[in-house]
Amino acid sequence: MKKAFGILAGALVLLLFGGTVYFLWAKSRRPDTVYQTESPKRATIIRKAVSTGSVVPRQEVAIKPRVSGIVEAIHVVAGQKVKEGDLIARIRLVPDMVRLNDAQNRVERAHIALTAAEQDHQRNQGLVKDGTISAAAFQTFQTALSNTQAEVKAAADNLDLIQKGISRSTGSSSNTLVRSTIGGTVLEVPVKVGNSVIETNTFNEGTTIATVADMGDMIFDGRVDESDVGKLRTGMTLLLTIGAVEGHRPEAVLEHIAPKGVEKDGAIQFEIKAALKPQADFVMRANYSANADIVLDRRDDVLALNEGLLQFDGGKKMVDVEVGPQKFERREVKTGLSDGIQIEIVSGLSEKDKVKGQPAKPPAGG
Repeated sequence: MKKAFGILAGALVLLLFGGTVYFLWAKSRRPDTVYQTESPKRATIIRKAVSTGSVVPRQEVAIKPRVSGIVEAIHVVAGQKVKEGDLIARIRLVPDMVRLNDAQNRVERAHIALTAAEQDHQRNQGLVKDGTISAAAFQTFQTALSNTQAEVKAAADNLDLIQKGISRSTGSSSNTLVRSTIGGTVLEVPVKVGNSVIETNTFNEGTTIATVADMGDMIFDGRVDESDVGKLRTGMTLLLTIGAVEGHRPEAVLEHIAPKGVEKDGAIQFEIKAALKPQADFVMRANYSANADIVLDRRDDVLALNEGLLQFDGGKKMVDVEVGPQKFERREVKTGLSDGIQIEIVSGLSEKDKVKGQPAKPPAGG
């Protein structure tokens, strides 16, 4: 009896040990990998280049004064429309002391010369009546008087221009009046009444009184990478995305590609310019930041596959096609246009084929 009981106990221990080993083996054993599949689909594939830039007026002019002085009055505000020749501002002259002193001395010398010429003219006028001198000789004194009178007038005008910027003889103050050189919209007025301004000349750029631009003629000014510039040509259509104008995608026509690239952030980029088509449904403002999609090529309604499913073998493009449940065979395919995500399948696959993708995630706790 004891012998039978011992045999039974040993069998139970052996069974328990075997069961434990099997349980641990089954738990550690990984299930077979299951792969997801994806079929080609009909799609439109567009290859495009992307350019970043901004929308700016084609013609933007900085209005500067022709004399230095103090801003006495400003006649425009930002956003106001002006015509060519409209008054922008008025400048009060602050005369240069050296020039002012020279002008005052010139006036004094002119009056001294005039007094002498008048005396000569009066003295010789009596002589010509007496016949002491001829009329031809007297003509010299008449001419001298006329010249000195003209010099007095010119010296006085010069002094007025230096002091006030106004000519006494003509009443003109054109130098102190700043006028718009083009018609358009005033974009900004960076000065205020009382500010000092410097005239524009050969040595100075001068102070900008206002900036005027033609807002009816806008362009997209952007940059493209050197890898895309060789694919561009003038006349291409650009579709703009402007962050400040939602729901609108203005079109522009490419009209300029820079012949020389510049380095920016370690990459060579080329400037492009495209003329915006007229926009009637919203207001375009200067310096809107924008992105432009430039359509380089497109294929409509073609068989397309996720480009990430392609494999490369000795220069050939291959895919794994399902021929049975989780059974795949390698197949060569020919491809066409790619947009970086989808690629055109020219031959080797049909819409019914299933292409091997990524492994499916195992169930939780598996």
